[in-house]
Amino acid sequence: MQTMIEIDRDVLSFFNGSGSLFVDNLALVLTSGLTWIPLYISLLYIVIKNNETMKQIMLIIGCVLLCIVLSDGVADFIVKPLVGRLRPSNDPLIKYTVEVVNGIRSTQYGFFSAHASNTFCIAMFFSLLVRKKSFVVAMVLWSLVNCWTRMYLGLHYPSDIVVGLLWGGIVGSVVYFIYIKSYLRMYPDFNYISSQYTSTGYNRIDVDVVLLVLALTLLYSVMRAMFF
Repeated sequence: MQTMIEIDRDVLSFFNGSGSLFVDNLALVLTSGLTWIPLYISLLYIVIKNNETMKQIMLIIGCVLLCIVLSDGVADFIVKPLVGRLRPSNDPLIKYTVEVVNGIRSTQYGFFSAHASNTFCIAMFFSLLVRKKSFVVAMVLWSLVNCWTRMYLGLHYPSDIVVGLLWGGIVGSVVYFIYIKSYLRMYPDFNYISSQYTSTGYNRIDVDVVLLVLALTLLYSVMRAMFF
């Protein structure tokens, strides 16, 4: 156990801080939920654009909300209080060796990372929903970027991130299973065969809108970090 703790701290030290004001600012921008509002809006856009009835749309929105409730609720209200593992930024044994940005140390406990869990459950659910390779890669990278910011800022150990990703992946997959079972009960003849659409019926051009929004958001983040 002691060896695992030491490995955890060594890996954290590799990702934590850089001495660069620009990277500090970039991590702060990228870790903020407000930064990703355009992405969430674009995901809502493809759901509305590619589903014909309000029942279909509300089913997906309900599943996304269920993802967040299971992911964030278990992390913040069950596991963190029960495990009681201090964040690196709050651990008295290492807190003064961990680089923090703008004095941000966040809440007391950090196991496991809700950022990792929340972003990855969304990435997993929408990847299974849309089924386009470039979209899947982009969503996974988006989640991993958020994970990097948490270690860079000294707010999570790598093991916090790994467990968060695992739980997020489980939640996203289980909720998608619930979604597809519910959908097929309503529309048993579900079938799309067209080069214009993904195998699950999402217009490829609409999906590219999400990729464009994601790219523009990253560009905005870089520009804002430069003039923070």
